[in-house]
Amino acid sequence: MEASSESRGARLREDERVTPLELFFDLVFVLAITQCTALMSHHPSWSGMAQGLLVLGMLWWAWVGYAWLTSVIDPEEGAVRLVMFAAMAGLLIVSLCVPESFGNLALLFALAYGVVRTAHIALFMLASPDDDALRHSVLGLAASTVIAVGLLLAASALDSLAQGALWALALLLDMGGPYFFGSEGWKLVPGHFSERHGLIVIIALGESIVAIGVGASGEMSAGIVVAAVLGVALTAAMWWTYFDIVALVSARRLANSAEGRERNEMARDSYSYLHLPMVAGIVLVALGLKTTIGHVDAHLHAVPAFALLGGLAIYLLGHVAFRYRHVHTINRQRLLLAIVLFFLVPVAIELPALATLAIANILIWAMIAYETRIYGDARHRVRHQGAEPSAEAS
Repeated sequence: MEASSESRGARLREDERVTPLELFFDLVFVLAITQCTALMSHHPSWSGMAQGLLVLGMLWWAWVGYAWLTSVIDPEEGAVRLVMFAAMAGLLIVSLCVPESFGNLALLFALAYGVVRTAHIALFMLASPDDDALRHSVLGLAASTVIAVGLLLAASALDSLAQGALWALALLLDMGGPYFFGSEGWKLVPGHFSERHGLIVIIALGESIVAIGVGASGEMSAGIVVAAVLGVALTAAMWWTYFDIVALVSARRLANSAEGRERNEMARDSYSYLHLPMVAGIVLVALGLKTTIGHVDAHLHAVPAFALLGGLAIYLLGHVAFRYRHVHTINRQRLLLAIVLFFLVPVAIELPALATLAIANILIWAMIAYETRIYGDARHRVRHQGAEPSAEAS
C-alpha cells in the first residue's frame, strides 16, 4: 500500500514526530482563534458570543480533520506539501472573514471553508487507494462535509436567528458524521495525534497572552500591571491543569489502546470532540482577560463576566468529561470548581474586574495545590518514571 500511495504523490507516516509543516499550518489557526476572540469582543452580547463559538466550532472541526490526515500521511512529501499550502491559503481567507462571517462576508467564508475541507478530503483519498476501510470512512466524512458546507452557503443568504440556526445545524451534522458512519476504517499514530492536540492547546493559551496585550492597548497603570500578572497566572494555571498530568496520561492510554476501533473511538471522543470545550473555554477566558485589562477598575458586564468565569468553568468541565471518557471516573474537585465558577458569575457583575480575576486565580490555584498534594507519589511516578497511573491520579 505504501508504494501505491507514493506513486500518487503521498507517503504514509512512519514516525510520531510533528513536522515543521504541521506547525507552519497551525500558524494560520492562531489567526483564526484571534479572529474569533475579536468577533466576540466587537459584539459583546450573548448573540455575539454564540456566533464566535459557532465559528470556532467550524474552524476546530476543519483543524481536527487535518490532524487525522497528517497522522496517516507525511505532509511534507510529494504533492501533499503543495495541497497543504493551498489549504493554508484557504484557511487564511476563512480567518480573515471571521469578523463578518455572519454579515457581509458570510458567502466568502462558506466558499473558502469549502475549499479547505475539499482539500482535506482530496488528500485523504490520495492516502487510501488500496485501503477500502479507510476510503469508506473518508467517503462518509465527505458526505457530512458536503452537507455542512451546503448549509453554510444557505445560511449566507439569511440573517439573525435563522442564520444562526443553520450554522448550529451544520456544525452538529458535520461533527456528528464520524460518530454514525463507523470508526473501524480510520488510522492514526497515537504519539503524533496526542502531541498535535497538546500543541493546539498551547496555541489557544497563547491567545490569552495576546488578549492581555490587546486589552492594555499600549497603556500602563498599576491596575493594568496587576491585571497582566494575574492574567498570566491564570493562563499558567490552565496550562498546569492540562500538561502536568492530563496530557501525559491521555497520550499513554491512547498509545496502549487496541489498534482499530477502540483506539479510533478513544481518539475521536477524547481528542476530536472533548478538546473542543477546552479550547472554547480558553478562548472565552481570553475574551474575559481582554475586557478586564481594559477596564480594571470597572465592573464586568454579564457577557465578559461569563466569558472569564464561565469560560474557565467550561474548560474544567472539558477535563472532567475527558477523564470520564478514559477511566469512567469523575474528577470531583474540577467539577465542583466549575459549578462554583458558574455561580460566581452574578457576583462578578457587582465586583471590580480586577477582583474577579483575582478570585478566579485563587480558586484554580487552590485546586491545583490540593490535587498536587493528594496525587503525591502517583504524580511523581507518572511524570518521571512513565508509570501508568491509577484512576485517582489521572
